[in-house]
Amino acid sequence: MGFFSRIFRLNDEQDDPSRPAAGDTDIGLDAATSAAVLAELDIDTAIAAHENWKLRLQNYLDGKSSEDLKPEVVCLDDRCDLGKWLYGPGKMRLGAYPAFSILVSRHQFFHEQASAVVALTQAGEKDKASQTLAGSYRYASSQVVLLLKELKRGLSR
Repeated sequence: MGFFSRIFRLNDEQDDPSRPAAGDTDIGLDAATSAAVLAELDIDTAIAAHENWKLRLQNYLDGKSSEDLKPEVVCLDDRCDLGKWLYGPGKMRLGAYPAFSILVSRHQFFHEQASAVVALTQAGEKDKASQTLAGSYRYASSQVVLLLKELKRGLSR
């Protein structure tokens, strides 16, 4: 059982970790709900979009981008496709699961760190922006990607 599958059980199921989650998937969802989640959210596209941010931010930091990035917009975690799903259909279907809250908070942290890179770059603090990109941003990005991969694995079983 994967990381996400272990933590993606409902709270009352966590008392007995040897007890398998109810349902047709590793995370306890019936096949219809799992199929609906996979139809609503293209997880591979969400992963690619979040992985692409590193290149966008690096190009912005290096002055090779024509994008007009605004920290006050980049920090909004409900504007991208994943964020819209997390705060809409995802919350309705998976909001009762502890791991869903973890995914939401990690996604929010990702946007905060991306925003910090933009703000630091705009303030002329390129060394700090580069450190943030290589440190907390990279960590946040890898966490979102890991959780999305685990969610996909859990839904596909």
